Amino acid sequence: MGQLDRLSKISIIVVGAIALFAALDALEGIFAPLALALVTGVVLSPLSDFWESRGYPTVIGALLGLIATLAVIAGLTLVFQPVIAQLVDQAPKVWSDMQETIRTIRSLLRGLADVTDDIGKAVSPEAGAATNDAKPAAEGMAMPTVADAVMVAPAVLSQLLIFAGTLFFFVLTRTEIYDWAALRLSERGERAQTALKLRRAERQVSRYFLTITMINAGLGAATAVALQMLGMPGAMLWGVVGFLLNFIVYLGPAIFVVTLLFAGVAVFDGWLAVGPALSFVALNAIEGQFVTPALVGRHLRVNPLLVFLALVFGIWLWGPIGGIVAIPLLLWILVLNDAVAPAATPLSEEAAGQS
Repeated sequence: MGQLDRLSKISIIVVGAIALFAALDALEGIFAPLALALVTGVVLSPLSDFWESRGYPTVIGALLGLIATLAVIAGLTLVFQPVIAQLVDQAPKVWSDMQETIRTIRSLLRGLADVTDDIGKAVSPEAGAATNDAKPAAEGMAMPTVADAVMVAPAVLSQLLIFAGTLFFFVLTRTEIYDWAALRLSERGERAQTALKLRRAERQVSRYFLTITMINAGLGAATAVALQMLGMPGAMLWGVVGFLLNFIVYLGPAIFVVTLLFAGVAVFDGWLAVGPALSFVALNAIEGQFVTPALVGRHLRVNPLLVFLALVFGIWLWGPIGGIVAIPLLLWILVLNDAVAPAATPLSEEAAGQS
């Protein structure tokens, strides 16, 4: 009977987890900006603490954090718009430059298909006849129109409002939220320790994100310098884009490499066309293998498999937003469960003194 009870409990947990993931996926328009706002609020917590320590009301820190975040979002929009417009304008030239390569690849594939057909005919004439009857599917992809953008605008605006409202009220009331969580999640004698652990996790996530921001800024500057030396137009702008995309681990750099390859074909001729992409690959390898482990790995030694799985799950669930919030949320959970050794902070020293 005991084993049956355990199996029933496991079944309930599995069904509940599946229902939770289904709800998170179905309500992406609500939960994705909400999660991004919570992570942003945690990252901005030192700014709020700075103003509170100088005697300003909590609402001042919340307002300044919200204004700064909205300004960053507006800046990101202004940064990406000319890059996308430039890529769209250069698309015909890129397509023209790649025609010969595409024809070569198609001829090679056609030759391989002919060899396969000959082998199939020799082995099974019926299979060869069926292969000859097959016709390639038509290719093509519709470009988005102005009507599509108009239809998407209300959804984007609503998500922005959810993000802004959640960010403001979380920063404004995060101390009360932590106290409430400690009251509900711990025994009477452990509530103070739980509250300190929540604040420690907040500080750890904030420190991690700020460190990654500095690393990505250095990578973006190095990318801009490298592209400028290659003669790439708009090298500074490309450096900013590389800085932003590097926040999405694995996927962001891959997208940037493909984009640089696309732009390189549009600007340069011959082998120099792959120079921008190869230069970023080299810089990203140096950053990933040496700089980030040296600055982050000393305090935050997280299993790379957990990082990869969290990233895959986040992108599968919420796309790029999931890729951004996956690692901070993973780090938050690990710190709360004492799975990551925290760096020395005033909170951790205070907790050590109380124990």
